Amino acid sequence: MDINSIRKDFPILNRNFIYLDSAATSQKPRQVIDAIRNYYENYNANVHRSIYSLASEATEIYESSRKNIADFIGARDNEIIFTRNTTEALNLLSYSLQSKLEKGDEVLLSRMEHHSNLLPWLRLESHGIKVKFIELDSEGNMDEEDFKSKLTKNVKLVSITHVSNVLGTINNIEFFGKMAKENESLFVVDGAQSIPHLPFKINDYIDFLAFSGHKMLGPMGIGVLYGKYSLLEGLPPFMQGGEMVKSVSLERVIYEDPPVKFEAGTPNVEGAVGLSAAVDYLKKIGMDNIRKHEYELGKRALELAESNKLIEYYGPRDSRKRSGLISFNLKSKKYDRIVKDLQSKSIIAGKLIHSHDVAEFLGDKSVFARSGYHCAEPLFKYLGINGSVRFSWYLYNTIQEIEKAFESLGEINV
Repeated sequence: MDINSIRKDFPILNRNFIYLDSAATSQKPRQVIDAIRNYYENYNANVHRSIYSLASEATEIYESSRKNIADFIGARDNEIIFTRNTTEALNLLSYSLQSKLEKGDEVLLSRMEHHSNLLPWLRLESHGIKVKFIELDSEGNMDEEDFKSKLTKNVKLVSITHVSNVLGTINNIEFFGKMAKENESLFVVDGAQSIPHLPFKINDYIDFLAFSGHKMLGPMGIGVLYGKYSLLEGLPPFMQGGEMVKSVSLERVIYEDPPVKFEAGTPNVEGAVGLSAAVDYLKKIGMDNIRKHEYELGKRALELAESNKLIEYYGPRDSRKRSGLISFNLKSKKYDRIVKDLQSKSIIAGKLIHSHDVAEFLGDKSVFARSGYHCAEPLFKYLGINGSVRFSWYLYNTIQEIEKAFESLGEINV
């Protein structure tokens, strides 16, 4: 990979900052921006609705984008539903699957789930569905033995993240998926943090997969729900309205076939076009090359974290088991003296500088990182910490940027 050449494709990187928040949203290459502009300048019309040539061209571009994205993950184009993001995809799935679950059925998640793969399933508890959680080991890996013990015949659905947005853990979804299939449970994968970063193809054990365009060089407001066609056929739509029906009368509604059945109203055509252009860009670079580059960045980040006694970081210690991020907290340099002083006054003191304070300091140094709960608050409560700072990198980041970010941490004199 020619990183200098890649960075020239990202106009925003001409500004003088180090961007380490790609787990929240990635930057966009000129090729994606140009594709969106080209659509609006030359093809803008509503899709699936009119027979004039411009509308037909817009529809063709929209559906070819769907096919391109399907090919990227090894799916069929009629198994790709466009949504706003991973959150909407998983909510769509939760509401549609609700009709297939009965009181007493169980859903199995993990303790590391993002709120987007937690709240839609917890909602089902009000309908008599029990939600259980896979425990984690000391390094933030899912406990496979605990999973086996909880995968009973009552578990009708297993939904886990492929990569933790806090711990960086790359979960063995093949193991969990095969076990779920043997148990005749549906298997759902949150791919928001994996599809942008890892080589990936759909396998038989994956029933549903959700991911977001804005984390993989695409525009905001576009996401994907993959579902096996045989399953999508039997699910009711999440929303109802224009274009998702074959026929409507005051007495009867006949829905369109998937995926159109799940795309009520005017879709985000520009988002689909932009995401397709992002997929083209990722394919050109090569997902194996992206993974290798991010591994080298991660290996250096772990070395620097391990060498700094004031850094407390979370997740696997083996960089081969991690994706492109590291979450950590910073201990106070003056901790021992401060704690002894406060303890003499019977005051309990925490040992970590608040993550927001660290992120604000870094921001003043033009190092942009995320802080807080990262939309995974139950995980932080489980870890016993009040949030963290997160560095997350992508194909456009350099070793020098990682080193500069950690160097900046050493300048915090608290």
